[in-house]
Amino acid sequence: MLEWRFDLTGEHALPEVHSYEQPVVVVCSEGYASSFAADSLRQLGFAGASDLAGGYQAWLRWRDGSGVAPTP
Repeated sequence: MLEWRFDLTGEHALPEVHSYEQPVVVVCSEGYASSFAADSLRQLGFAGASDLAGGYQAWLRWRDGSGVAPTP
């Protein structure tokens, strides 16, 4: 599914995806699945693909002041 949504020539591409040079940040709940997804996107040519370390849960802890800020 990820590959379809980021295929710049495909009919199922996300309308926000315009080029391989644009930054892409993938977020999941705890950062595991998003790490694999960001790696897949880099393999597809999206050099600026990354993920949020620790995922949404880490961001929530950071936002609430109950944890350490996620590292890039």
